[in-house]
Amino acid sequence: MEEINEFLHCGTPQAWIDAVAGDLPTLLIDHANCEKKAASTALNLIFRYIDKPELTMKLSKLAREELRHFEQVSTLMKKRDIAFEHVSASRYAGELRKGVRTNEPYRLVDMMIVSAIVEARSCERFEAVIPVLDEELAKFYKSLLKSESRHFQVYLNFAKKYSPEDIQPRVDFFLARDRELVESDDAEFRFHSGSPVKIS
Repeated sequence: MEEINEFLHCGTPQAWIDAVAGDLPTLLIDHANCEKKAASTALNLIFRYIDKPELTMKLSKLAREELRHFEQVSTLMKKRDIAFEHVSASRYAGELRKGVRTNEPYRLVDMMIVSAIVEARSCERFEAVIPVLDEELAKFYKSLLKSESRHFQVYLNFAKKYSPEDIQPRVDFFLARDRELVESDDAEFRFHSGSPVKIS
């Protein structure tokens, strides 16, 4: 976690952590959705960049792990009688992806960087929620830290591998956007949302 905390430009606001206990069903539902989306992102990249076998093999394994996490969250929800309901997606990932360049290989590099940041932020949030959860959920989120931190490294290493230039300026660009989204007020509470505020 030290590497991830040094990588990200900010931590999760206390207001978001405080909201967790009051809306645990939404947290778990949206977390399950995030795991599905993470698997889908990996699969989409596999289909788009089929000419890069090292990338496709790594992302195939990563997609399987994300789906396994989805299954684990779903099992916990069932155990707690939390039904799947429609929960709108947070603005987070979509806003980050708006900055992705469209020409190759820069599109691939930016997608790797964005995916690395999403994984790093997920990992940071897993750690942030542990102190406010019950023993079962705290143990579960602690168990996710290792694999999610590995996913962060996979994406970041591929960004470096495929970039014709130093990636740090692009990393800083997307991390600045990550910080804006995480620290700003948010009308909705989601796994990757900013500080939740009540709208009157």
